[in-house]
Amino acid sequence: MTDESKVLTTAEEATQEESYYMASQWVLIRRKFFKHKLAIAGLVVIAFMYLVGIFCGFLAPYTPTQRFSDYIYSPPMRVRFFDQDGRFYPGGFVYGYRGTLDRATFRRVYEDDTSEVYPIRYFTRGTPYRFWGLVETDIHLFGVEPGGVIFLFGTDSMGRDLFTRNLYAARLSLSVGLIGVLIAFVLGCIFGGLAGYYGGYVDMVIQRLIEFLLAIPQIPFWLALAAALPPDWPIVRVYFGITIVLATMAWTGQARVVRGKLLQVRKEDFVMAARIAGMTDAGIIAKHLLPSFMSYLIVNMTLRIPTMILGETALSFIGVGLRAPAVSWGVLLQSAQSVQTVALHPWLLLPALFVIVAVLAINFLGDGLRDAADPYK
Repeated sequence: MTDESKVLTTAEEATQEESYYMASQWVLIRRKFFKHKLAIAGLVVIAFMYLVGIFCGFLAPYTPTQRFSDYIYSPPMRVRFFDQDGRFYPGGFVYGYRGTLDRATFRRVYEDDTSEVYPIRYFTRGTPYRFWGLVETDIHLFGVEPGGVIFLFGTDSMGRDLFTRNLYAARLSLSVGLIGVLIAFVLGCIFGGLAGYYGGYVDMVIQRLIEFLLAIPQIPFWLALAAALPPDWPIVRVYFGITIVLATMAWTGQARVVRGKLLQVRKEDFVMAARIAGMTDAGIIAKHLLPSFMSYLIVNMTLRIPTMILGETALSFIGVGLRAPAVSWGVLLQSAQSVQTVALHPWLLLPALFVIVAVLAINFLGDGLRDAADPYK
């Protein structure tokens, strides 16, 4: 290596080192986060699941309440690309389905009818639906020609397509977790900010309130609050009621994080400068103190979303959360409470798989954010 190339290499290293130390904290967090492979994978998975929930009406071939009485407990159908004669179907196809009663076990057995071939059509017209309750349309991502059916995840006890219902359930279950965490985040910042900034009697009262809430067993408390919801409430009101129930206990941990951080930084020089400048206490907390450790708050909030999702699933599973005709993963799992039913129709457990994937993806994302929150480590 020549002296000139050594000088260039040294200059490049100096430039990179300078850019590292001159970069803002958010830039350093972003750089470190994108080096965390599992966090990136979790971000991609959870972003995909939220997009599926947003566009579930378009992605699903049917509506969640549409019934097919001839296909009760139909197992998942197989998509094929070559028929018996070797003919190729670029978009895939499904055979006709015929159900017969097995007189030995009294179970309905489904078999492919190879004499009927139904090609899969994309961006096709099907059952009308209202996109997010606003725009009425009948365009679906895929479907089959009239006379055929397609059940990628099988059907339930009423002949409803489980693929469609799982897509709609993703919208409800994931939004409960997100909205519940946002409510808990706001409450935690308010109560934690007051306790950490003022201290004294304010801190004592808030800390005793937090300790009282934490002393209550979580599951029975959720059950009591959820059971208090009137049974005649409409679905939307029950949805927000369950969200508030889940957020009631979740803000305590956030409040303690905020309080601890404020106790560390409330005596800093920039806080004193803001007071001298005439800024109000609320302005100091909102514009100076909370933004100084916002990265930690975001990490803490992200790691609590799985708890919200699991809480909604558990409440709905035991029948005190969201109820039919609402469609969430917990509501869908109600049909899988019987061991005998699961043994005969294992595809009813598919919602549990989506819950596991969503929780793992968010946990991976939270781990990556937690490592990136302190970029100097």
